[in-house]
Amino acid sequence: MSTPTDPAARYGGTPEVERPLGRSIMRGLMNRCPACGNGKLFRAFLKPVDHCAACGEAMHHQRADDLPPYIVILVLGHVVVGGYMLTDMTFVLPVWVHLAIWAPITVITALASIQPIKGGVIGLQWALRMHGFGGESDGPDDYDIPGRSN
Repeated sequence: MSTPTDPAARYGGTPEVERPLGRSIMRGLMNRCPACGNGKLFRAFLKPVDHCAACGEAMHHQRADDLPPYIVILVLGHVVVGGYMLTDMTFVLPVWVHLAIWAPITVITALASIQPIKGGVIGLQWALRMHGFGGESDGPDDYDIPGRSN
């Protein structure tokens, strides 16, 4: 039985620095470096910096890929469809008016939310030490497949 004052046993290397998940995601959502919270995370609209200018953390190996658009579509789709349905139940409007209202709201909100969501995904990857943020290579492992000759 262990007490809270007992040190955690770590095997293999140097002790790893703690990376709180919530703090890392929030820093990413604010477009800040998930490691230090000071440096900018993006050099362009959706292009992350290679290295944090404040702490030097490497960001070039992040793999946010398709998750941010999926999250935007999921959240925004529910909000926009819900808003459309509530508006349609309250006011009797022609379809072109709904299109004139909801199409710009959808596009503007999607463009406004994609960068913070991508930053949050990068913060998540950093906190979980995914895709090279843990110091390991992200390449495939070399191993022999039984029964296959090279």
